[in-house]
Amino acid sequence: MSLHVNNLTKQYGTQKAVDNISFHATKGEIVGFLGPNGAGKSTTMKMITGYLQPDAGSIQVAGIDMLKNPIDAKKQIGYLSEANPLYYDMYVKEYLSFIAGVHGVDRRNKIAEVIETVGLGVEAHKKIGQLSKGYKQRVGLAAAIMHNPSVLILDEPTSGLDPNQIIEIRQLIKDLGRDKTVLFSSHILPEVEALCERVIIIHRGEIVANDTLRNLKQNQSLEKVFHSLTTGVES
Repeated sequence: MSLHVNNLTKQYGTQKAVDNISFHATKGEIVGFLGPNGAGKSTTMKMITGYLQPDAGSIQVAGIDMLKNPIDAKKQIGYLSEANPLYYDMYVKEYLSFIAGVHGVDRRNKIAEVIETVGLGVEAHKKIGQLSKGYKQRVGLAAAIMHNPSVLILDEPTSGLDPNQIIEIRQLIKDLGRDKTVLFSSHILPEVEALCERVIIIHRGEIVANDTLRNLKQNQSLEKVFHSLTTGVES
């Protein structure tokens, strides 16, 4: 199972937010997707998930064309947005039961399975609003994997977490990435270095790097590489 983006373009007025970009990610791969604010990163992820319609190009999710068969393609995607929208007045199990129903998943077995997978057991009987941010992220991840998608799109999943929570969520993403395709977006570059072997950097709607971390860094930090590629200034 994999994700293929080909010649993707999105324009707002005279500005090309995404300008003819192409990349792919395969099963078992966690790919870092980086870019400064306004680079086109969020627009790209919204097109991949089917939330936005591209002006040109194609998206293949697990071999399914997002534009021709959007419902089937979306079934293959699990998405955790940066905002992680949750119903705070719902209990964890109640919310996950609702998500399972949306996806037409057998509630009895699947809810218990995802709770165990994301480590929510001790918090499963609480209201979502009572949870720490780290556990709220776990609820978001549980919802994202409820229907066993082949592709995960994770937007800033460790933002605002404390160091212990970051380590726990990072390990969870690594575990999920063993048999899924993961596109991981973050402004926390050490997190990208800890999780990803390959990185895609987008700037002004164009891909300016798509390579392994090892090849990109060449004895310098990812921070310096990112700064140089997105500002034109050598660090």
